[in-house]
Amino acid sequence: MEFKLINIGFGNIVSAGRIIAIVSPESAPIKRLVQESRDESRLIDATYGRKTRAVLIADSGHVILSALQPETVARRAAGEEESDFRSKEEES
Repeated sequence: MEFKLINIGFGNIVSAGRIIAIVSPESAPIKRLVQESRDESRLIDATYGRKTRAVLIADSGHVILSALQPETVARRAAGEEESDFRSKEEES
């Protein structure tokens, strides 16, 4: 069984196998989800006081806030290095 970890910024790491969604925090339903998670002590804030740019939803019901863009977290989850991704974009 492979155990893959994702760096979600500032040295914080989560298990890729436990993440079921990576979403933007801008919509009202996601803001409600974050507030409900905070109220129920299921929120993990990994932003270090920075602006929340991605909300990760875990299969355990925990909600994790990250200061990285959702696309960046998704690329890391997919196993692509950011420098590799930039090179692919430049080639297109």
